[in-house]
Amino acid sequence: MKQTDSLVLASASPVRAWALKNAGLVFEIDPSDVDERFIKNEMDAKQASPKDVASKLAEHKALAVSQRRPNTWIIGADQVLVFNNTIFDKPTNLQEAASHLCQFRGHSHDLISAVCVAYGNHPEWNYAETARLHMRDFSDGFLESYLGEASESVVTSVGAYRLEGLGAQLFSRIEGDYFTVLGLPLLPLLNFLRSQGVIET
Repeated sequence: MKQTDSLVLASASPVRAWALKNAGLVFEIDPSDVDERFIKNEMDAKQASPKDVASKLAEHKALAVSQRRPNTWIIGADQVLVFNNTIFDKPTNLQEAASHLCQFRGHSHDLISAVCVAYGNHPEWNYAETARLHMRDFSDGFLESYLGEASESVVTSVGAYRLEGLGAQLFSRIEGDYFTVLGLPLLPLLNFLRSQGVIET
């Protein structure tokens, strides 16, 4: 596959990098340094929808890196988890992860993944997609085993799980795109990059 222009991923997420690399893209990693909590608080004051929150976070990340690299295609992405009309942040420790999982247990929640591609300090494309995940009613014993095996990896994801690993055992059913669950709507992103001639059609 030919790639005609340079790409930068404005994220430190190893899962997003894994998805792009396995799709054959060549890119640099230059994480943004935006204040996510400030942006979320600002959007909350405006009573923005979770989809708009995810989209705004992705756009801010892309533009933050585009300011210092204006002649490069910048990919910004973010993901929010919505349960009972509330946006959940990443757990700060194993205890909070356990608390979140106990709340999700036996219920469904939504993962909204947004991506923004910026060029020349301007957002060229925005996209957001939702997946619904149905978490099974697992036992307390299973939860203890899961947290023991997954360890600190659970605090690196917004839902305290990684679907590409042990987290798959938490669910009975998933509705939506696999890459959306991982935090990057990959196929729409590839379609956009092809439309711009960044990768060959």
